[in-house]
Amino acid sequence: MTESKRKRRVLLTGAEGTIGAVVREFLSDQYEIRSLTWQAEDFPSHVGDISDYEAIRPAFDDIDVVVHMAASSAIETPWEDILPNNLIGTYNVFEAARDAGVGAVVFASSNHAVGMFEVSGSPGLYELDDPRVYDHTVEIRPDSLYGVSKAYGEALGRFYMEQHGMRVVCLRIGAVRAGDDPYAPTIINTPRPLIEPLTPEQRRQRMRAMWMSRRDCAQLVSRSIEADDVPWAIVYGISNNPRQFWDLSHAREVLGFNPEDSAPV
Repeated sequence: MTESKRKRRVLLTGAEGTIGAVVREFLSDQYEIRSLTWQAEDFPSHVGDISDYEAIRPAFDDIDVVVHMAASSAIETPWEDILPNNLIGTYNVFEAARDAGVGAVVFASSNHAVGMFEVSGSPGLYELDDPRVYDHTVEIRPDSLYGVSKAYGEALGRFYMEQHGMRVVCLRIGAVRAGDDPYAPTIINTPRPLIEPLTPEQRRQRMRAMWMSRRDCAQLVSRSIEADDVPWAIVYGISNNPRQFWDLSHAREVLGFNPEDSAPV
């Protein structure tokens, strides 16, 4: 196989997580995916804690693109976990990529980096006729220490783009579910931190706007991997839902992202 025809080698951190599983399931035929996990899994992976630079650094050799999904992902994650897993770990990933000569990082950011727009706008923000839409140019308004950590990751990515010529795409991902069901009872009946009190119907309306199918998530990651002419981007990741208060036009414009799925009206 010639160099021009070989599959891109993609290092996937957090390969055991919900979105990591999406990438492995949908994109393994398209890319040579190498997994990085914090403990041994039932699939091949390099095992190492991302807060330990020396433990993870060998995984970055001979990699074309890093897809960084590893993090403590709960909104209510305390500082004691945010610091090693989301701050130090994210720095280690970018630095290991730079040291190994990796050309691009796709960073799993989150809508929670600007989540106070939702907190201050709910529940009216979820209505179909509400006109408010927030794009990639809005100011940073994290709703939690988790959101702060994602804003930090975006800033770190911009630094590595500016100072080291690394191509960086930051994905402000909405709600990707393992079962792909936006209205699963465990979602609708579970109070959400920060934006309570919401009724079950309001939680349903929220998911109508926030949901991202596993197929659309895989497409967004793939488009980001392939975007060789995009040195820097922040884009939102949701499906083509009936209500969208996170903007999709920028992802369509710079990445060619075209979501195929939609939450029910």
